Amino acid sequence: MSEDRTEEQRKSYRPIDAVGFRESIARGWGPVDRSVQVPAGLAEAAAEHRRKLSAALPGRRIAVAAGRSPVRSNDTDYLFRADSDFVWLTGCQAEGSVLVISAAGDATLYLRETAGPTEVDFFANARDGELWIGPVPGLKDWSDALQLPCRPIEELPAAVRGAVPWMMTTHGVEPLLDALVDGRPSDSQELRQTLAELRRLKDDWELDQLREAVAASVLAFADVARELPEAVRGGGERWLQGTFDRRARTAGNGPGYASIVASGNHAPVLHWVRNDGAVREGDVILLDAGVETRTLYTADVTRTFPVTGEFTPAQRQVYDLVHTAQLAALEAVRPGAPYRAFQYEAMRVLVEGLRDWGVIDVSLDEALGADGQQHRRYVVCGLGHYIGLDVHDCDSARPETYFAADLEPGMALAVEPGLYFHPNDETIPPELRGIGIRIEDNVVVHSDRLEILTEALPITPDGLEQWVRSNLPE
Repeated sequence: MSEDRTEEQRKSYRPIDAVGFRESIARGWGPVDRSVQVPAGLAEAAAEHRRKLSAALPGRRIAVAAGRSPVRSNDTDYLFRADSDFVWLTGCQAEGSVLVISAAGDATLYLRETAGPTEVDFFANARDGELWIGPVPGLKDWSDALQLPCRPIEELPAAVRGAVPWMMTTHGVEPLLDALVDGRPSDSQELRQTLAELRRLKDDWELDQLREAVAASVLAFADVARELPEAVRGGGERWLQGTFDRRARTAGNGPGYASIVASGNHAPVLHWVRNDGAVREGDVILLDAGVETRTLYTADVTRTFPVTGEFTPAQRQVYDLVHTAQLAALEAVRPGAPYRAFQYEAMRVLVEGLRDWGVIDVSLDEALGADGQQHRRYVVCGLGHYIGLDVHDCDSARPETYFAADLEPGMALAVEPGLYFHPNDETIPPELRGIGIRIEDNVVVHSDRLEILTEALPITPDGLEQWVRSNLPE
């Protein structure tokens, strides 16, 4: 090889600096479909959500950011998931976009315009350029889909300056304003709190999204049951996690949270998300997982079932008590009841059972009193929460509107009693150690009934055994 050719091979040329490349890349592109597909009713639901927020904070100017993907490692990012409040108000999932609601209630969405072939970002921006990531909807595409005025993100600072100096924002907006707002944007706490309290009551469109999330989750649970033999052969918990996650990515946006696939001694670990253990015959599997829809509403479902389709006597003993607690809890979920009522009823059943077994030796009143709570050793977590766009929805609400409030029609809840006996807990009879049982249903409070979204998944021990056996391959 000649010395000249060797020297030429050592050189590196950047296409962005080459005139020939710039001229070539700018021409010869046909039309691209950049339209945004959203489910029927999304735009109307988001508009009503914005109206409610403006009514709750009259005369306030508000900015809510979609957010950006956090860095995973070096030059790789986590998959973007838009801020829940932003999605509730817009239905948009465009990274880096910002919604501004004026003091008069008018809304405008600010986001990146699509970079065309003549612009550097088209071919040189590996994070956002169409040549790298595929078609990117533009302002008109988003506006048509969401029925919402859209403007370039570069206009955001100018749009929020002026006559109303104080504005309420979520974190992530301030850097985009580049210190051009007259007055300092307010802290996000009051705005987040207001949004959380508005989101407690789901409208019909939102409930349909939750029904879709639960239906997909039910399919995913059956997928997992069918793969139990493969998990036993060596795939383990991770095989089952991958099985659930595949359905979640196919039927929706993905898992709504880190799936818990806890087999055997891992089942008492409340947040066992490592999912790296073996699955053995004789184990029970505690599967806590939910599909998140493409509109970002998530289910949150738990079932605990025997790997072989049959509980051992000890497993069934614990399961029977948790099942009784679940039935008592569901009976207490009704309009006008205190939010804590269903948790109290479940705890009462659990305490009585633990007393009968000799695990605790205090009275019911002492155990449930402020200075007792001895039973919480075996159930340190709460027994329910709101569900919606977040798996633990509306967490920014004030206590008096959440834990200390009454249940109302339109509330969507997860109800999830359980007992968790760690394998090294010497206060528990040896035959019960290493058993963890949780039952989690997703429900909706109506004025005249309780809708159990997860009723397609059995909760009786006999029903679960039959469900496992019916899904196992022949």
